[in-house]
Amino acid sequence: MRAGLLLFCGGLWGGLVACGEGLGSGAKWVEQPLTEDERPVSSLPPGANENLPPPRARNTSRTIGVPAGRAPEGADRTGGGGRILGTFRNTYYDFPREADHTGGAVALMNASCQSIADVPRGFYEAVCVQGSGSLKRGGTVSFAKRDCACAEVCPRTGQRICFDALDPKTFPWGRGAAGSPITPMRTLAADTSVLPMGTVVYIPELDGSIAEQGAPTDGCFVVEDRGLRVKGDHVDIFTGHPANTAAMNERLPSNQGVTVVVQAPKCAHLAAAR
Repeated sequence: MRAGLLLFCGGLWGGLVACGEGLGSGAKWVEQPLTEDERPVSSLPPGANENLPPPRARNTSRTIGVPAGRAPEGADRTGGGGRILGTFRNTYYDFPREADHTGGAVALMNASCQSIADVPRGFYEAVCVQGSGSLKRGGTVSFAKRDCACAEVCPRTGQRICFDALDPKTFPWGRGAAGSPITPMRTLAADTSVLPMGTVVYIPELDGSIAEQGAPTDGCFVVEDRGLRVKGDHVDIFTGHPANTAAMNERLPSNQGVTVVVQAPKCAHLAAAR
């Protein structure tokens, strides 16, 4: 789960957060709790996707906003036999590490107003925006709730965020809004009134992107997170390390636009696993 404000993705590891929505606007932050109409797609009959909206004529007539050379050669821009919902705004978010940050100590509080750890200010200012991160001593922290009177104000969002300490074996990259682990270059945050939680999405512009492990991705993603400012035709892609966010912004800049496809045969393996 992630908090507040999506900042310009520049791959910086200090006080600035590497994320991507343009200077000072946008964000992916968890709204809690899930409502009944946000049931995972896994609770639907296979392939049903009955909650998905019809294609938007205003978007499907637009060209995919990828300049020449940005998308991999031979990338399928037709949807691969799936249903094209249109061109969505694209942004990125990631997973800061305490070890990469410096600054004076700030208490990271849990929802019971007990201290989880004293962390460098740079890390606090990153994790209170991104929502999840890793502690130097080991362990993962993720958003628990906002409006915590005991928490310091997050300077980029104006929110007071409390966190949960999580088992890093179960949540190596943090926790999404549905309570499940999130995965780099697989997890999306979306407006769940547009793309319900658990929806499998194909993004052809990201088919062939290089993931952190060095292997190309297949362009298939799952909606496993959401945010207060991820609204309408907008997908926020979880990249993992901030350096990977910077690399993705170099290849496919934030806000440029990506094609969102559902029911794509290429991503059937993800739908079957849910």
